[in-house]
Amino acid sequence: MTVSFDLEEKKAIIDGREVSIDSDEAFAALARLWTVVGWWKKYSYQYTWLGRPMIQLPEDVLRIQELIWQLKPDVLIETGVAHGGSLVFYASLFEAIGRGKVIGVDIEIRPHNRAAIESHDMAKRITLIEGSSTDIGILEKVKSHIKPGDKVLVILDSDHSKGHVLAELRAYAPLVTPESYIVATDGIMSEVAGGPRAPEHWRGDNPSAAARDFVNENPAFTLAPLAPVFNESETRVEPTYWPGAYLKRK
Repeated sequence: MTVSFDLEEKKAIIDGREVSIDSDEAFAALARLWTVVGWWKKYSYQYTWLGRPMIQLPEDVLRIQELIWQLKPDVLIETGVAHGGSLVFYASLFEAIGRGKVIGVDIEIRPHNRAAIESHDMAKRITLIEGSSTDIGILEKVKSHIKPGDKVLVILDSDHSKGHVLAELRAYAPLVTPESYIVATDGIMSEVAGGPRAPEHWRGDNPSAAARDFVNENPAFTLAPLAPVFNESETRVEPTYWPGAYLKRK
């Protein structure tokens, strides 16, 4: 995509075509440019939640917050812990709701991150499980924290290779309750491939590709982008690092 913007003339040139700068097409091109270059520049690495680094695009954080508020799940499972900012974020939402717990699974939880998470004010709503998210024994540990009747939401944010995400989808989808979701994050990898810290093979080796394959083999789930619950804006363009991420259980 080749794009240029002229604020004085209020126009954009997209692949040789002129469009109004306030059109959805121009905004979509700008959003794509911003998210792709932002990924390359590690833009999302500058934010924390209640003191813990998140490494998430703020737009995605706000959108998943809307889903959690609507669903009010009893259990949120997140694969991929890193610094624990996302776990703390989800736990703080549950604290505000007055119920719910977060289970964080990672193949390696570094001691300093574990210490910070377990000493955090939100620790009472967080359970950490160390081990491969697709290991049968680890999956059984996760299941042991789910009670009959619990509403379950799953967010996949660990190894983003297509094969691993597909294995996670197959492993954790049975835990997702009807009308809830399993979320395969960071599908933007297909868009940023070939740039800084983004190898070329990501074009086909990414979470979105895994999500599409999973939906094709599993009719109980459908790709269901989240619709804004409130929108008085003049656009439906949503900057995101999570395109094609939301899989809803029918």
